[in-house]
Amino acid sequence: MPGRSRFTPDHPSSEDGGEPREGLLPADFDLADLYGAQNGGDEELDDVAVLVPPISLPPEEELVAAALAVPLIDRVVRLARWTAPHRSVDEHGDLTGDDREAAARLLGLAPEEGPVDGDAVVEALRAWALACDLDLVETGTTAEGTHVAIPGPDLEAVEQRDPETVLELWLEAASLVRELAAEADSVDPDGDAGREDADEDGLADVEDARDSAAELLDEALQVLYETTAFAEPGAETVPLGVLAALLVVPDGEEPDEGMLGDITDVMVALDPMLGDLAELGLLEHRPIDPDLFEEEDAQDGGAPAEEEERDEPLTDEDAARFGTARLTPLGQYAIRQWLLEEGYDAPLIGDLAEGDGAALLQGLLDSPNTMPEREVQLWLARREPTAGVRELLAAARGRDAGGPVRRYLVASVLTDIGDPAVDAAREVVDDPELGGLAREWLREHGVEVDAPERPVALWRMVDSFAAVMLAGGGGGDAARLRRLVAELPVTDNPASYFGELWRVPHPYTADVLETVGELHIDRTVAKEARKAAFKARSRQGTDQ
Repeated sequence: MPGRSRFTPDHPSSEDGGEPREGLLPADFDLADLYGAQNGGDEELDDVAVLVPPISLPPEEELVAAALAVPLIDRVVRLARWTAPHRSVDEHGDLTGDDREAAARLLGLAPEEGPVDGDAVVEALRAWALACDLDLVETGTTAEGTHVAIPGPDLEAVEQRDPETVLELWLEAASLVRELAAEADSVDPDGDAGREDADEDGLADVEDARDSAAELLDEALQVLYETTAFAEPGAETVPLGVLAALLVVPDGEEPDEGMLGDITDVMVALDPMLGDLAELGLLEHRPIDPDLFEEEDAQDGGAPAEEEERDEPLTDEDAARFGTARLTPLGQYAIRQWLLEEGYDAPLIGDLAEGDGAALLQGLLDSPNTMPEREVQLWLARREPTAGVRELLAAARGRDAGGPVRRYLVASVLTDIGDPAVDAAREVVDDPELGGLAREWLREHGVEVDAPERPVALWRMVDSFAAVMLAGGGGGDAARLRRLVAELPVTDNPASYFGELWRVPHPYTADVLETVGELHIDRTVAKEARKAAFKARSRQGTDQ
């Protein structure tokens, strides 16, 4: 599954002279509300690292139970057991004769007695084909030349609900259905690709259509994965119109009338593919109401009453008629596995809670797509609060490149924990690296403690400034940096202030001063900061 990119088919617009195509979708969805975040600005998507948000998954046993409860998987398992000790098949491994109807009866698709509907047989054979594809049923030829089917070697483990076996089986089934869904979407029922005399160009067109459908489905699934990760509990359902708009509308833009046709096309293309995946329990899907197309035709024919109704605000039920999708925990599990197979970092919330304090802080530094507060909360939940804070403070020491950010994270922990952190903070008030942080926090928390001495206070200022510079993997928080620069306690004599600051024995002193020189709006202050940065850089070179 590739990293998500925008699916942006050509669309006519008023700017290029084309007539905007009227679509079935409401165009007033607020895309920003869906993510709870802003779009990515002017950067090209290919130049931006794909950061997969962390998710929470239920325990393995719940995923196993959900997988085995999928009706199609249940049918596959029952058919596999039914083949024991063996059952006759044709040379293609398909059921023959009365066994076809017997399979339909076994699966509850037909009554125990009486005629069996042809559709029931088709469904039974579809489950049989999947059982063979998943190797829960194996076919072969006996020494006498008879074609038979027997249970596959994994059947017993599946029936015993072995987590690894069951989830691997379900994931393989989901992958097969995902592939078949894209193939089905690419087939033109009125085309000639299925004819024996179809030319190579026609087959190439089908192949291109299949690839496009697979890419569209993958992108839609990743959008669902992201929106589910960011959504508040109970708000994971996404209207198909919103999903299609997220794939069509370029980052940083609002949908316009010229995009409505493309949004509709994508929505209609996704609808049956999502329905196929819903059958495997990967998502919950409400299909587009087919009556909408009839209503659209009626409006095109000039039905004024219908047109008046269309001008009224859409109710929730009306909006749902355009189709919805909601990723299930099984769906999150599947998409995460596909992302991992493609080499993407797709973390689980709580992954970092297993290690010690040093591993936690290092993990937060190494993984830009984590939720630090949530990870720290889960880590502390498994420990006595004061002991946990003590361990994190010890892990925050160090004058290496990541030290400022580690201390920044621990400062947030102190604030979140409150009173249970007081004793641990008191223990480090005289520490050369943690003392300024500890005294600062204790005083803010109402604890009587001496203010840090001047050298400690300056070291703390450089350290906290460096942490903001290093935020976001080194890109820094531009707005906060400007605020920190503006709030520097520079007196009427900036040369004196920076004369103290460049002597601070911190590995980021020169970098902080250079940033102040670049961002401070007072030219005199900026000049003195740059001069101090040069001195600090020279001193670092001498010390090395």
